[in-house]
Amino acid sequence: MLSTLVFLPAAGGLAAALLCRWGIFRAGRVAIVFALATFGLSIALLVDFDSGQRGLQQVEDFTWISELGIHYKLGVDGINLFLILLTTLLWVASTAGSLLQSWEKPGLYFMMLGLAETATLGAFCAQDLALFVLFFDLMLVPFYFLIGIWGGPGRVQATTKFVIYTLVGSLLMLVAAIATGILSTPDGGQTTFVISELAQRHLSTGTQEWIFLFFAAAFLVKMPAFPLHAWMPDAYRAAPTPVLAVLSGVLSKVGAYGFLRIVLPLFPDASVHFQELLLMIALASILYGSVMAFTQTSAILVVGYSSIAQLGFITLGIFALREEGAQGAVLQMVNHGLVVAPLFFIIALLAARAGDTDDLREMGGIAFRAPVLAALFLIVALATLAMPGSANFVGEFLILTGVLKAKIVFALVAGIGVALAAVYTIRLYQRSMHNPVGEAVESREMSVRDGLVLVPTVAAILVLALYPQLVLKRSEESVSNSVQQAHSLTIGSQTAEVRP
Repeated sequence: MLSTLVFLPAAGGLAAALLCRWGIFRAGRVAIVFALATFGLSIALLVDFDSGQRGLQQVEDFTWISELGIHYKLGVDGINLFLILLTTLLWVASTAGSLLQSWEKPGLYFMMLGLAETATLGAFCAQDLALFVLFFDLMLVPFYFLIGIWGGPGRVQATTKFVIYTLVGSLLMLVAAIATGILSTPDGGQTTFVISELAQRHLSTGTQEWIFLFFAAAFLVKMPAFPLHAWMPDAYRAAPTPVLAVLSGVLSKVGAYGFLRIVLPLFPDASVHFQELLLMIALASILYGSVMAFTQTSAILVVGYSSIAQLGFITLGIFALREEGAQGAVLQMVNHGLVVAPLFFIIALLAARAGDTDDLREMGGIAFRAPVLAALFLIVALATLAMPGSANFVGEFLILTGVLKAKIVFALVAGIGVALAAVYTIRLYQRSMHNPVGEAVESREMSVRDGLVLVPTVAAILVLALYPQLVLKRSEESVSNSVQQAHSLTIGSQTAEVRP
C-alpha cells in the first residue's frame, strides 16, 4: 500500500501531462482524480492502523543497493501517520485550488505538483536514511519549477534564495547521512542505512555532535527557523497560492519530523548536549516570528512569520525531550498544516476583492456581505491563536507542559509567544474583515467552488478540536520510543549534577 501511496501522485502528474498534451483530458481533471485517490489510500491507512501494535506497520523492505547497505524500506507508525494524512488532504485542496486558475503549460504544472507530493510522502514514509535523503532532496526540484515558472513578481530572486539555502542544507545532510552509516559500522560488520538498525549502533559523543549539527542545519532551513529563514519572505510572496499552501502547510513539517525520526533516536547524546541550543533557537523563532507578524502589512507575510513562531513551538516541544512535549509537537504539526493552508486560500480571496493586493491597509469591511467567508476565516483564526477548545490549544498545552518539566525558564518565555499570537491573529482578522471598506474592495461572498477548497480543511480543524485524541492515542507509543533514550540521558545527567 505504501509504495502505491507514494508513487501514485507522480504517476497522476505524468498522466495529466501526457493526456493534456494529446488533447484527451484537461490536466487538472486528471490530477484531482489522482489526488483524491491518494487521499483515499491515506484514509485506508488510518483505518487499518492498529494503535496497540508496537513498531512499524505496512512495512515494505527490499535490499536496494546491497554493496552500500541501502534498503528501499517504507513504514508507518504514530509519528508519520497523520503527517501522511495531512499531506494528502492538503494536496487535494491545492489541486482543487489550482483548478480555479488558468496556467501556462498546465500539463507541466500538474506534473510538478504530483512529483512534489510523491517526494514529500516518500520522505515521511522512508525508514532508510539514504532513502530519506533522496526524497528530501527530490522535494527541491518540483518546488523550484513551481515557484520559478508560475510564481509572481520576484520569482527569480525567490527561487535563487530557496535553492541556495535548501541545497546547502541538503549537502550537509548528505555528508551527515553517509558519515552515520560508515562510522557506525563495526569492524568486519555490514554497513547499513536502515534507521532501526542504526539506532542499535553506537557512535562516539564527538561524532554524534558534529553529525547532529549538520542534520539540524538542514532541518532548520527547511522549517524555516530563525535565523535560517531568509529565503521565506521572497518565496512566500512569489509562490502561487496553491503551491504556497503545501509549501508552508506540509514541506515545513519534514524538517520537524526529521528531528523525531532521525536525530533523537540516532544521536541521543548530542540531542542532550545541544538541547539548550535548540531550545534557544526555538525561543528566538517564537519571539522573532511573533514580532515580525505583528509589524507586517502584507497578509501573506503575517501568516509566513507566524509560521516561524509556530514551528518554534514545535521545535520547543521536541527538544523538551519529554513525551508530553514531543506529543504536543506532533499534534501541532498537524494543526499548523490544517490552519495555514486555508489561511493562504482565504488571503487570496480577500486580495482578489481588494484590487489584487494582500496589503491589509487596502482591505476591510466585507464581513457582513460575505458571512460564510467571514465565518470560515474566524474558525481558522481562532484555531491559529490556540483558543481553548481547539486542537491547537491542546498541542501548545502539551508542549508547554513538557518544557515546564524540562526547562521552566524556557516555558515562561515561550508564554509570551502565546499572547503575541492572539495579537497578530486578531489584527489580521480585524483589518481584513471589519475595518472600513477599502476604496478598491468589492464586497461579495465566496463561490461554491471556493467552498469546495476551504470547507474540507476547516472541517478537519473542527474534527480535531472535538477529538484531539485521534492523533494523541495513535502517536503516543511511537513518540515515546523516539524520545526515550535522550530523555533517559537527560535524567541521568540531572541526577549526576545533584550528587555531592
